[in-house]
Amino acid sequence: MRLEQIMAVALEKVAFDRYLLAEAVAKRAKEIAAGAKPLVDVDVTKNKYTDIALMEIAEGLLKVKSN
Repeated sequence: MRLEQIMAVALEKVAFDRYLLAEAVAKRAKEIAAGAKPLVDVDVTKNKYTDIALMEIAEGLLKVKSN
């Protein structure tokens, strides 16, 4: 799936709240950069941390809640 499609699906998961999605992606990307294991089966060395976080949200593996 292309990144644009992944972004569209991830936006649906957060009720089209771009700010909430950006915050969730940033937080998860930091966790992955610090050594957290990705929830999707991808090569961490070949994908950006933000792209991995987007994939996790789009696939429903991460639940994003608004405060």
